[in-house]
Amino acid sequence: MSAVPQDKARGSREGLEFILGGLMRRYQERVPDVQAIMDAMVKQGIIGSETEIENDHIAFRTMGVPQLGIQSLEKIFLHFGYERRDHYFFPEKKLDAYWYAPPAPQYPRIFISELRVRDLSPEAAEIIYSYTDTVSTDPVTELHLDDAKEVDWFLHSSLWKLPTWDDYQRLARESEYAAWVIYNRYYLNHFTISVHNLPEGYNTIEGFNAFLETNGFVLNDAGGKIKTSPDGKLSQSSTVARMVKATFAGGEEQMIAGSYVEFAERKLLDAFSTLAKAEIRREHRREGFEAGNADKIFESTYSSQTNKSE
Repeated sequence: MSAVPQDKARGSREGLEFILGGLMRRYQERVPDVQAIMDAMVKQGIIGSETEIENDHIAFRTMGVPQLGIQSLEKIFLHFGYERRDHYFFPEKKLDAYWYAPPAPQYPRIFISELRVRDLSPEAAEIIYSYTDTVSTDPVTELHLDDAKEVDWFLHSSLWKLPTWDDYQRLARESEYAAWVIYNRYYLNHFTISVHNLPEGYNTIEGFNAFLETNGFVLNDAGGKIKTSPDGKLSQSSTVARMVKATFAGGEEQMIAGSYVEFAERKLLDAFSTLAKAEIRREHRREGFEAGNADKIFESTYSSQTNKSE
């Protein structure tokens, strides 16, 4: 699918920075591993401060229903100059996804996935529709997209009613992705530390994973702790999502999977393999994503992984 022409993007850079800042601030507040990893990096002397960390990409999960899903959420980022790129399909998990290139290299890529609700069992789909049908029209069309505060508020608002614990469990038995989204809505699923620009010894996934595990962080080992693309140019890993206390309809409290932190190493493209380190820019490295890697990264919030961190 072709990208949206840059001249159609109207949002200001200041507005985009406000929105991205709001997403990251709330994400850091709810995911203790984020600050813990940054603090460990400073203590180890890998970075001087957290501002030195390059955010490779952020990711959202959505429900594939007509008034929501990718087609709705993407409008926000297309408005601010992001361009839609490759499509990915995950048949086993019943997901579609696109990634979005930023308007300038200092901003993170965006990855948005969507549950193919129509591919679920009638029981699971009915549970989902009982919540999403209360959103009768695409809510993004009602937003003033140039009002960054309004967009920031929307991205952290409740879209639909609080689910019951019973509905959450019933969904999780068929799709843990569905259960995560029914509770978390558009909550930021993860952000990603680019490791290739870090100092020697920490600038590979192997080296950075060793640092993480030495400091007690639990890694997702679905498909192996390191997920690598067939071309060998993109390697990724992630922490296992910590369990967080969630309040369900009726006031019932339960521990469920929260969000996690991802790590990415993008190697140089062959055409730029002889560049001096000072000359290397983002466009010289492997771009995009890899369905095989992402398929296993999704499982960072699945019980098969989160049970290991308890």
